[in-house]
Amino acid sequence: ALRNPTLVPPADAPMRFMKKVGEARHLIPVLLLIVAVLGSIYAGIATATEAAAVGVVGALALSAAQGSLNWQTFRDSLLGGTRLYCMIALILAGAACLTLSMGYIGLPRHLAEWIATLGLSQWQLLFALALFYIVLGCFLDGISMVVLTIGVVMPTVVKAGIDPLWFGIFVVLVVEMAQITPPVGFNLFVLQGMTGREIGWIARVTLPFFFCMAAAIVLVTVFPSIITALPKLLLRS
Repeated sequence: ALRNPTLVPPADAPMRFMKKVGEARHLIPVLLLIVAVLGSIYAGIATATEAAAVGVVGALALSAAQGSLNWQTFRDSLLGGTRLYCMIALILAGAACLTLSMGYIGLPRHLAEWIATLGLSQWQLLFALALFYIVLGCFLDGISMVVLTIGVVMPTVVKAGIDPLWFGIFVVLVVEMAQITPPVGFNLFVLQGMTGREIGWIARVTLPFFFCMAAAIVLVTVFPSIITALPKLLLRS
């Protein structure tokens, strides 16, 4: 917004508080749907897959209540979801073939073993692992990266005195960074399928988000209690 102020929409006209409350009625049902999906998971009522079904049923109910549910909108939504799923499924199929090839030659495991033998300090080890996963993300999807490497990396991390819970969040952040690194960043292909733009353009415009996640990794590394404070509090209670 600072670099391109002309692209920022104009400010909304002043509005009274009660008017804002009245307009919020359009957002409250969506908020309740989010609470229902996430709440069913955290309450132990539904698994992640079952919670997705809760979300679908809830969305249909909201659409029916608002009068926007008809055969055409239902058909368009169903076809749109099917196209998106098929696109992601084909990407996953290609990633699975590449994962099998990488697993067959053992490259991720050998690289992880090599990092483990370097005798690095905690900070050096974390930097090396972050760089390792970012580079690996150029060729593999996130789940494959974790499955192929965590068995070798985890003993080294524990031996270095790093909290396994903290490291789990660290890996999630780094793997998500790796998902927007070309040429095989998984999320880049998803965005390409949704926007129809060239992969190079998408990689370029998502670069700021890469740096935002890099800043988040630095932040949680310097202040690990950001991650560990709440779990420790829950364990005490």
